[in-house]
Amino acid sequence: MGEQRQARSAFLWGLSGIYLFAFLSLYTQIPGLYGREGILPAWKMLRFTGKGLLEQMKDSPTLLWLGTHLGLDTEQGMELICLLGTALSLGAVLFNCLRDSLTFFLLWILYLSLYQVGQVFLYFQWDSLLLETGFLAILVAPMRALRSKSNIWSSHDGITFWLIRWLLFRLMFASGVVKLTSRCPTWWGLTALTYHYETQCIPTPVAWYAHQLPVWFQKLSVVATYVIEMGVPWLFFLPSRRLRHFSFYAQILLQVLIVVTGNYNFFNLLTLVLCFSLLDDQHSKPGSKGRKGRRFSMKSFAVLFDLLVFGLLGFWTVKYFELQINWEKYHVESKTAFTYHDFLQWLRTLTFPSIWIAAVSLGWEILKGMYRSASLRGFFWKLWATIQWAIFSFAAVGMFVVSLVPYTYIDFETNGQLWPSVHRMFKAVDDYQLVNSYGLFRRMTGVGGRPEEIEFMYKPGNVSAPPPIVTPHQPRLDWQMWFAALGHHSQSPWFTSFVYRLLQGNKDVIKLVQNDESLYPFNSQPPNYIRAQLYKYWFTEVDQTGHTSSNWWRRRHVEEFYPVVFLGDPTLESLLNQHGLKDKPPARRSSSAPLPSALRLIRDILQLYPAALLLHSLLITVVVIYSLQALFGRGNRSGAPKQKSHTKPQSEKKRQKETSKQGESGGSGKDTGHNNRRREKS
Repeated sequence: MGEQRQARSAFLWGLSGIYLFAFLSLYTQIPGLYGREGILPAWKMLRFTGKGLLEQMKDSPTLLWLGTHLGLDTEQGMELICLLGTALSLGAVLFNCLRDSLTFFLLWILYLSLYQVGQVFLYFQWDSLLLETGFLAILVAPMRALRSKSNIWSSHDGITFWLIRWLLFRLMFASGVVKLTSRCPTWWGLTALTYHYETQCIPTPVAWYAHQLPVWFQKLSVVATYVIEMGVPWLFFLPSRRLRHFSFYAQILLQVLIVVTGNYNFFNLLTLVLCFSLLDDQHSKPGSKGRKGRRFSMKSFAVLFDLLVFGLLGFWTVKYFELQINWEKYHVESKTAFTYHDFLQWLRTLTFPSIWIAAVSLGWEILKGMYRSASLRGFFWKLWATIQWAIFSFAAVGMFVVSLVPYTYIDFETNGQLWPSVHRMFKAVDDYQLVNSYGLFRRMTGVGGRPEEIEFMYKPGNVSAPPPIVTPHQPRLDWQMWFAALGHHSQSPWFTSFVYRLLQGNKDVIKLVQNDESLYPFNSQPPNYIRAQLYKYWFTEVDQTGHTSSNWWRRRHVEEFYPVVFLGDPTLESLLNQHGLKDKPPARRSSSAPLPSALRLIRDILQLYPAALLLHSLLITVVVIYSLQALFGRGNRSGAPKQKSHTKPQSEKKRQKETSKQGESGGSGKDTGHNNRRREKS
């Protein structure tokens, strides 16, 4: 793979934007989720036991332990961290000089601090993915303090950036594998997408139209998903740029389709950012005429190799999913042509080879980095580059080895064959979320209708209301309500706390349900009683005549989800005490200090606007700024006076290069004088 300067720059810029969305989205929900009287107060996660600060940081690595020294309670500490993360990531988005390793180290520390007290509302795979990606960005981003004029940093760029490609491989491959290892009948029957669009947490309006597609197309789409998630990732490590670019566009296609049909906050955007690791800055360059035949033969060999790979990928897809064209009905028929045990055997056969293929690919990047370090001129710069190459190679190998533990969770037989020292290394860094296991949509939930309880701002409620568009914001309570409805309420203890806060009329919690108080039915006084009813929702269908309903949804009552309770109700009190949800919060700290006062002022201003509107406004602002920069930059370039070719001065670098060549070839004084006269004339 060639140079990856532009791809690496795009990755760091995109990751800065993802951090921006994540911090600001969470900030808007902190009072209701984690406040002193929120659903799951964060202060309960920070028990001061008299230990020293270092011991507390070791037990729970979070900067919130420092809040007491700043006169902040836990909720205000979380708000400060979110605001700092928002400001720092916004600066990194707008200014290239801020996209360095120190900035990404601070962003990672800030988000990890929130994750440690986030509890169930921050235990999503995309939060873990952001932390792992953020830590790798510390290794990928340049260290401005160590950058020199000779730009020796590039000697090991490919080594650290390779870790991003390996993370993308683990994410996609595991996501495809778990769909089949779960034995979910919809994934095995290729019918999962006939349920997915209407049963996902927060669909978009496009999901309704995607749901209307014929069944044969939905099944073919599942086959394509398997190919993109389990087949295409193997191309990430092949030497062919054409194959890597194909895999890049295949991953982009899948992620874009998910984005337009579902509101998955920043998750798919983060996956898109990871895909930049498949690109490079290499362009075809004309070679010398003497090597034209050799270049032609190498190019022909590369084309044949690519065609062979595409042919094998197509052959296996047709064979294992029995793809056939039905010319009478004008559609493609498909079905799974292998068993669960066949798949397990295939997985066990390929898990270890995938590790070795990745190891060889990493080894090749390390060798290239070593060659670049040794190719530098000057003993000092060569030594300095070699030292950095050794440090970052060691770090990359360490991260790769530790990641094998969560990666091999897809096959526990392989996981058990890893060395015990590897498991110990993983356990030592597990609290810091440096490496994680992944596997999305393990089972298709909501088959037979999606269950719902209470009407919220975002998730389906009113059958005539269209699905919203909230990406990149994640309404975390809506997401947990979706999970809670899949089982009994006792499996989600936080739901009892949520009901209790609604009975109390807690305004911070109410804002999570409805930002506009005038639309909340109990805005004048809290309800005396609350119960939750379980409904199942389906998208409305297009009939055979092409007629569509005026509603987006249809629903049917199923059962009571949560019994009738009231303040002081013995059942409610028992559940609250059982889960420790009535613990008395610590005394409030002094609120007259400048920092707490500033945090309250910012909160009062920002809470006037819906979270999704804030994020969308910020996104539009960034786009406008970059558009203006591009416009004015183009205008300056177009307005600059053009110089004639015969009067254009020769660059200093080119002069030195020519002088050096003449000295090496023993150029005569006559030639040198001729060059001097030519420069004076120009």
